Amino acid sequence: MNTNQTSPDSISPDTMEWTVEPPFANERIDKFITEALEEDISRTLVQQWVKDGHATVNGRTVKANHKLSVNDLISLQIPEPQGVELVGEDIPLNVVYEDSDVIVINKQRGLVVHPAPGHYSGTLVNALMFHCQDLSGINGELRPGIVHRIDKDTSGLIMSAKNDRAHASLAEQLKAHTVNRKYIALVHGNLQHDQGTIDAPIGRDSHDRKMYTVTEKNSKTAVTHFVVIERFGDFTLVELKLETGRTHQIRVHMKFIGHPLVGDPMYGKSKGMLMEGQALHAAILGFKHPRTGEWMQFEAPIPPDMDNLLQTIRTT
Repeated sequence: MNTNQTSPDSISPDTMEWTVEPPFANERIDKFITEALEEDISRTLVQQWVKDGHATVNGRTVKANHKLSVNDLISLQIPEPQGVELVGEDIPLNVVYEDSDVIVINKQRGLVVHPAPGHYSGTLVNALMFHCQDLSGINGELRPGIVHRIDKDTSGLIMSAKNDRAHASLAEQLKAHTVNRKYIALVHGNLQHDQGTIDAPIGRDSHDRKMYTVTEKNSKTAVTHFVVIERFGDFTLVELKLETGRTHQIRVHMKFIGHPLVGDPMYGKSKGMLMEGQALHAAILGFKHPRTGEWMQFEAPIPPDMDNLLQTIRTT
């Protein structure tokens, strides 16, 4: 597979592929898939998918207890939800901008962006469906309007499309790297340089399929630019600009250079912190309006929990 064109783990939003590496030899396929999927999906549901033939190993259907071998190719076709109807939910939203084509939300920390199998409520999509009642359908039944995503415990700006024309335009801007996305993060340690660029490919961690890491194997190009805003000795406040948009990119890159995000439960140190989740905020979002072509840019202030953490560090 050409890793410069498609992710080794995703052929389409509903089709996934993995090549089994040595640490996962002799592991059951149901366990492997459950741990590999980013979403919170039960092993029971995965077992049903395997039983129904939605998962194959080297092109052949197998049982849920099938033991994997090195270099096996696992393919998973995530089935369409049966009898699932997404409904709008009255979840508070901080709407920064809205018109007939696009809506920009300042997402609160802890809010999942879109539903996934086994978890169809309490997401940004449910909130948008209640608020808008008109979202694009390009990304499928479970992701209406969703053009890009930010992690559950990352706060800040995210845009959604209200029609397919707007969706196509915004998606193309993301692909061309013309969307301006800047984040504010608090990281451990004192960065050596005031500014710099991290150009390091990201792929799945071969030892933990839920995590990502800098690797040359089955990876995609990832570029993050950083500028130091404020230094605290043991911590540094930085602004980060994404050139690419890989899953967990900022979190992985900052860990890679030895400065993981404060409060990051997967890639950093979360114990003893005064906020839940990583200290990462999508502060600036800029793009061309999909209908008028006008450049639009929005800025969201650091949320109270992250600001309180900064104030505590400043005074200690």
